[in-house]
Amino acid sequence: MLSVLWLETPIGPLRAVADDTHLHRLEFHDDKNLADATAAETATVRTAPLDQIEAELAAYFSGTCAEFKTPLKITGNALERKVWDCLLRVPLGETCSYGDIAREVDSIDSVRVIARYCGTNHIPVVIPCHRCIGSDGSLTGFGGGLWRKKWLLRHEGLMRPVGLFALAGQ
Repeated sequence: MLSVLWLETPIGPLRAVADDTHLHRLEFHDDKNLADATAAETATVRTAPLDQIEAELAAYFSGTCAEFKTPLKITGNALERKVWDCLLRVPLGETCSYGDIAREVDSIDSVRVIARYCGTNHIPVVIPCHRCIGSDGSLTGFGGGLWRKKWLLRHEGLMRPVGLFALAGQ
């Protein structure tokens, strides 16, 4: 049985979907696929992953911490999982291009396929697909809308430590 928790955030409500052990989805309230993606039976019982992601997202949006440790249930084909794993390694406040990801996963597939796989990420923000941009530095494609991508990148830019002796919170 999956449980659902709605979270208010600066980028709009997010719907967290989890079982007793793992977070399965994090969805924007205006996601066109919301109804189709959550057709499974759900309840509003609080679970440990829901409590954990609520606390981690609160810290993230307040700018105090960008580390997510909630266990994730990641589903997808092998290449999708490789793409998402690459995204998880992009440091806070930095970006990569879809071409960078394609080269890293040794994909002979086109950059468009990599972009589509970024778009099938069911746990945005936590798996930071918003950090993937066009090779020319442009903000391209984001399931939550480009305004959210821009907001997240600016927010993370403010959170990123600068220099060897940077202090948290300054």
